[in-house]
Order: sequence, then C-alpha cells, then structure tokens
Amino acid sequence: MPERDVPEVVGRRLAETRRVLADGRAEEAAERYAALLAEAERHGLVPEQAAALLGLGECALETGELHAARGHFEQAEAQLSGETLPVRVPAVRGRAVAHYLAGEIRYAVHLLESALDELDRGGPHDPDALLHLYTAVIGPYMDLGAHARAAQAAEFALALTPRAADPALIARTHRAVARTLLAEGRYAEADASLAEAAELYRRLRLRTELANCHWMRGYVHAQAGELERAETELRQALEMLAQTRAALYRSQAAVELADVLHRRGRPAEATALLDGVLGDFSAERGALHAAAAHRLLGIIAEDADETDSAEEHYVRALSLLERAGAAGDLADLCRLLGDLLRRTGRTEAALDAYRTGLGHRTTPGTTTLGPAPTGPLF
Repeated sequence: MPERDVPEVVGRRLAETRRVLADGRAEEAAERYAALLAEAERHGLVPEQAAALLGLGECALETGELHAARGHFEQAEAQLSGETLPVRVPAVRGRAVAHYLAGEIRYAVHLLESALDELDRGGPHDPDALLHLYTAVIGPYMDLGAHARAAQAAEFALALTPRAADPALIARTHRAVARTLLAEGRYAEADASLAEAAELYRRLRLRTELANCHWMRGYVHAQAGELERAETELRQALEMLAQTRAALYRSQAAVELADVLHRRGRPAEATALLDGVLGDFSAERGALHAAAAHRLLGIIAEDADETDSAEEHYVRALSLLERAGAAGDLADLCRLLGDLLRRTGRTEAALDAYRTGLGHRTTPGTTTLGPAPTGPLF
C-alpha cells in the first residue's frame, strides 16, 4: 500500500471498529483497536493512535476493566497533549468515567470541573466538548448529594443540545438528565427523556447504550413504585447486557433488579441474584453497587432475624460508601445500621452511626451559625 494511502485506510478501519463496538462486541473491537494502534504507531500517525487508544478505553469501560481503561485514556490524552482542550475532552471524560465507576467520585468531579473551568477561560466554546463534560458530571454530582449542581449541569447540557453535532452525545445527555428529573419527583418527564434517548440509540444501533436506557427506565419505574414495569425493563436490560458482554454494567443492573424482586416479596430470588454478582465488584470496581448489594442483603437478613449477618453487611456497605463519598446512600445506610444497633440495645453505637450519617449531610456552608460541621465520628 502506498504510504500516502495509509491514513485514509486506517481511518476507515477505525470507523468500522467503532461500529463493532456500538454493536456490543467490545472484545472483538478491542482486538481490532489494538491492531490499528500498532499500525498507526508504525507509520507515526498520531491522531489515529489517539483514536485507537480512545477506542480501547471505551472497550475496557464496557468490559469493566477500569484500570486498563484509565491507562488507555491517559495515553490518548498524552498523545493529544499538543492539541486544544476540546480535542482532548473525550479522553478527559473517559478517564473521569473510569474513576467514577471505580467509586472515586470526588476525583471524577475534580477532573470534569477542572476541564470545564479551563474551557470557560479558553474563549469560544465547543458545544460537543461542553456537552461531554456537563453530561458526565451529572451522575457524580447526584451521588455526592450535590443536587443543585446536578440540576444546573443538566440545564446547561439541555441548552447545548440544539448546537451539538453528535446524536449519540445528545442521547447520552437525555439519559443523564433523566436522573435529575427523577430526583425532583418528575417521573413522567424522566421516563420521556429516557424514551427520547432510547429512540436515538435505536436509530444509531448502539446496543449497550440502549440496554443502559432500559436499565435506567427500570430504575425510574422502581422509584415511582411501578415494580412490575421496573422488573420488565431491568430484565430486558440484563438480557441485552449479557449479549454485549458488558460485564460490569450487567452486574450493576442485576443489583437494581434484586431490589425490585425484594420489594415484590421475592427475597430468595433477590438473594440468589446478588450472590451471583457480588464477586464481580470490589472497592475499586463498581463500589456503589457493591455497597447497594450489601445494603440489600443486610435488609433481607434483618427481615429474617439474622441480626449478626445484617450488621456485617451494613458495615461492609458503610466502608465502601465512606470511601466513595456517596452522601445520600451513606445517610440512608447509617439510618439502617443505627436502627439495627438501637433495636439490639447498643444505644451508644447507634448514636455514632446516626452521627456519621448526619456528618456526611452537613458540610461547610450548609449550617446557619457557628463553625463548620465536624467530620463523622463513627
């Protein structure tokens, strides 16, 4: 092949590989991206090397290999170090998502906010770059309990969508915004936003993203108390995620389904589902859903009067949530643990648990008088 034709051929094969990943074949796509990266390196094609590294990062996110994903995104960012920030934003966003999925929520927010600040200082704004960042920061804000910031980010993201060029990015925005609508009790609007995202994903044939839409719709229905609809959506998400081999996402969706099964009076099914996926999580991989699994197993154990087992699960969940800084989940977990300790006659320990929950809900600037709140005592 003539040397001058190499960039065009590699570019075409990169586009074909993106299609393979969109179809949910992450492992096959990763093999192709690795081969393309080697070819781009041989010919000194820097933009193509960065594109292959970004693709490898996305593949690793889908298969749940978060450490590898971070490495690929960091390498892509290094390859693009001479480019403007809008060109580097997909790598920054990928790195932040990898940290977020690992439970490092505050660091993910730091990465995204730093990039937003830099973009704000950099003159004319790139709509797609801003949309990448605002959409990615909504989930971490919600998990940290920063609901006002999440709502503001959602507002900015929606305002940017008419100017965005990437329909997949617009779909991702509608999916992210649904979570802020849900937090405000606007269930019908959240579901409509997800339906809009799902339609875009169907048109674009993005199978894993479509599966994640079904997962999120199941979550919305569960929050609204529509448990039968929630179970239907979550089972569909699980089936689709199994087909695409999106291992971490599938395990996370399974925890949501287990919660619905428990609420529908089927604790044995819920326990079996949780036991089947709990080994897929760790403090560095899906920490929030690992905590959610232990929380639910604690509730099921408590319902069965297995107090020691319930306490063990609650404490393990507490450890994961404290590391992640997930304020809302942490406050709820401390309430459950405190109630359990109080019922078993350990009043002082119960008070410590309650204080821990309150400590994570009060931060500098949230109290009217006096010094900043002290940290958790538990």
